[in-house]
Amino acid sequence: MYQHQRRAVMEFPEDFNQLELLNTHGHLIPRGASSLWSGSKDKEEEEEDEEEEGDHSEEWYIEKEETLKDKPAELLLWAAENNRLSTVHRLLTADPQLVHCCDEDAYTPLHRAAYSGHVDVVSALLTAGSKVNPRTIDGWTPLHSACRWSRISVVSFLLQHGAELNAQTNGGLTPLHLAASHTSSSKKDSAHTLELLLSQRHLKPGLHSSSRETASEVARRSGPHHFLFEIVEDCVNVVAVS
Repeated sequence: MYQHQRRAVMEFPEDFNQLELLNTHGHLIPRGASSLWSGSKDKEEEEEDEEEEGDHSEEWYIEKEETLKDKPAELLLWAAENNRLSTVHRLLTADPQLVHCCDEDAYTPLHRAAYSGHVDVVSALLTAGSKVNPRTIDGWTPLHSACRWSRISVVSFLLQHGAELNAQTNGGLTPLHLAASHTSSSKKDSAHTLELLLSQRHLKPGLHSSSRETASEVARRSGPHHFLFEIVEDCVNVVAVS
C-alpha cells in the first residue's frame, strides 16, 4: 500500500478567509507534481507554463513514465493528472489497490484527474473502485477540485456518480463557494459550473464558510456571475431568515 507523510497543517483563525487567499495565491494550491510552493509566479510566467504543458511530445511522456516505472503509485498519480488513460488502465490491472493511493497532501488519482479536467480518467478510476468523495488533508473532495478549476464536464460526471454536493472543506468551503469565487481563467466555464451547481435539487446555497460567507456573498464581491444566484434566491432568503 502506498504510504504518505502528512505535512504540518497551518492553524488559521476562525474568521480567516480562505477564498481571499485563493484569489491571490491560487497557483500555490497543491496540484501533485505541479505544486508551486517555492514562490509565486507572475501572469506571464503562468501563461508560459500553460503553453509548455501543451507542447510535450509523446516521446516526452514515454520518458517520464520510464523514470517512474519503479514507483507505481507516483506513476498513477502522474498519469491521472496528465490524461494517460492507457497507463492508468495498465497500472490498475496490475494492482487494483493503487486506485486508493495518494500524495503527501492526500490528493488521490481522482483528485488529480478532476482538477485537470480528464473525464475519461475520472470514469476509469471510479470504475476501478475509487471512492468518489476522498478528502485531502484540507478536506477537499474531487468535486471541490473540479469546481475550483471550472472543469464542468468532470463536475457533471462526479455529481452523477454520487459526489457530495454540499461537502465542506476544513474551512467550510463548499463546491459552490469555489465555483462562485470566479478564479478560473475561463469565464464561460465558470458560469456554466455555477449554473450546473445552482440547478441541483439538493443544493444548500446558504451554507457558511468559516469566514461566515455564503457562496452568494462570495460571488457578489469576486465575480460577474452573482445574478445566477437568482435561481436559488428564495432558498437563500429562507435559510437567512431561519
